[in-house]
Amino acid sequence: MNRRWLFLGVIWLWGASCVWGLERQMETLDRGLVGIVEAPGRVFLSWRLLGTEPLSTGFYLYRRSGAQEPVRLNEKPLTGGTWFLDEKADLSVANSYCVRAVIDGKEQPPSRPFELKAAAPVQPYLSIPLQTLPGHRPSDAAVGDLDGDGRYEIVIKQEMRPRDNSHRGMTGQTKLEAYDLDGRFLWRIDLGKNIREGAHYTPFIVYDLDGDGRAEVAVRTADGTVDGCGKVIGDPNADYRNSDGRILEGPEYLTIFDGRTGAQLAVADYVPPRGNAADWGDTTGNRADRFLACVAYLDGKRPSLIMCRGYYTRMVLAAWNWRDGKLPLVWTFDSEQGPESNRAFRGQGNHNLAVGDVDGDGKDEILYGACAIDDDGKGLYSTGLGHGDAMHLADIDPDHPGLEIFAIHENPRHPYGANLREAATGKVLWGLQSDDVVRGVAMDIDPRHRGYECWAFGRGLWGLYNCKGIKIAERAPRSCNMGIWWDGDLLRELLNGVIISKWDYLNETETVLLDGWEYECIRVNGSKSTPSFYGDILGDWREEVIWPTRDGSRLRIFVSAIPTDYRFPTLMHDPIYRLSAAWQNVGYNQPTQTGFYLGEGMTLPTSPETKTPNP
Repeated sequence: MNRRWLFLGVIWLWGASCVWGLERQMETLDRGLVGIVEAPGRVFLSWRLLGTEPLSTGFYLYRRSGAQEPVRLNEKPLTGGTWFLDEKADLSVANSYCVRAVIDGKEQPPSRPFELKAAAPVQPYLSIPLQTLPGHRPSDAAVGDLDGDGRYEIVIKQEMRPRDNSHRGMTGQTKLEAYDLDGRFLWRIDLGKNIREGAHYTPFIVYDLDGDGRAEVAVRTADGTVDGCGKVIGDPNADYRNSDGRILEGPEYLTIFDGRTGAQLAVADYVPPRGNAADWGDTTGNRADRFLACVAYLDGKRPSLIMCRGYYTRMVLAAWNWRDGKLPLVWTFDSEQGPESNRAFRGQGNHNLAVGDVDGDGKDEILYGACAIDDDGKGLYSTGLGHGDAMHLADIDPDHPGLEIFAIHENPRHPYGANLREAATGKVLWGLQSDDVVRGVAMDIDPRHRGYECWAFGRGLWGLYNCKGIKIAERAPRSCNMGIWWDGDLLRELLNGVIISKWDYLNETETVLLDGWEYECIRVNGSKSTPSFYGDILGDWREEVIWPTRDGSRLRIFVSAIPTDYRFPTLMHDPIYRLSAAWQNVGYNQPTQTGFYLGEGMTLPTSPETKTPNP
């Protein structure tokens, strides 16, 4: 096996070893084999290397054309990147591909086949037909294995008239719809008139919360919510909307839905409750109705659901376990109640959050903006830096111990408008002064500098910085939004709206690699300009991106067909990455991040001992 691939694969496993040592429950995934017709007679195929199998695993690829017997396409097992270019495909007939792992010289059972219909078109995406209702449009999405077959399904949020919390006015009724990757419609949940529409009202979590191999869907509901089987929650005739279209009274619930059917499995009173809206900072509900959600492995082994409310003033987090058909509340953290030390957490939340084991005990913490909540529901630390719009948890500086956070702040009263800090302690490592920062991002885009590059948009800020806070270029990318591993090298590409671009670090310009507008795709979330979802859901370790079409009739899943020299297990088997994919739709969407340094200059750690997760 090429030593370069082995070297990088070992690094990945080491990055996950600290949490896998506690046998963390992870998804059992299939090969995710996918094919893209990149030219007549040429099919680019890629598949997963799993985090549970040897890095030396080889692969044979087979093709069945029409009624012919399957043909093996490679003479020797493939031990490099997990991709293959079939340059002799007869696309006039249907083709079926499968891959077989080769371990210790023995072929393993075939993967789920990937099917190409006869006369398959040349296109860089898979197409998922939607059953979008009149007056609706697709928005955020999440993925999870809803039926336990090892393949992800998609849950898409369909909206009518979403509004920001700061704006009054009636909204429509949000729907959650599930589809499989073959385009089969599974179910629809109607959240009803008593859940206001908008990015801050309806974070939804799709995750296997009880370890039965099938993902559940968790979301805040109210009287009038209708599940995927037509059953109504609470009073179907209740209408708590006031003349401004706001909802400041009436019960709220936390509901767990069956991922296979959309049926309600459990309904509990939502914690934290609304109570008196003024207790959150205003009487309009602008601050009371700011919701976040995530998944965290609080015991280091099994996932817990975290549902949150508030971040400008009061902030409350509630941890739940979904176990054996029961939904117990594990703990609640409230900045206004409990020990006096909790008051330091007031107003420290973001429009987003992150999750990971930052203190090395194998259990996850919740990075709630400018503060951190420990696995036991107690405050770990508060930096006092205040609210912001963006934050990134990763090994941003690979030469600094542990994980770091790059974050920005609105109207800060301190000289750290954009800053890098230790994730474990909140200690600021370096900062940039600005009186208001609206966007910021961290990713490796320049191979001449070890670690991630950082940049931000704010008054008085310009230029590109390395992970030490040293300015390395007067000009930064115009995109300061999302990042994606797309073209197969160790650098990250820029993702903004419907465009994937590459930073040309020599000329300080961006080169467009893919423009989704050419394929009738649109962005979601208004000025936040994000895809419905992106992440490593198919094929090799690169990320796929999902955009809806302009008419709302389809989702297009774009897959990179660029050869890569690198071999990694699926990023979805990295704990921090998988959890970042789970909370991606929450508030202001943020990029996925790995729990290890994935970038130019990766180095071999000294202790690569690993343990595999439980299936």
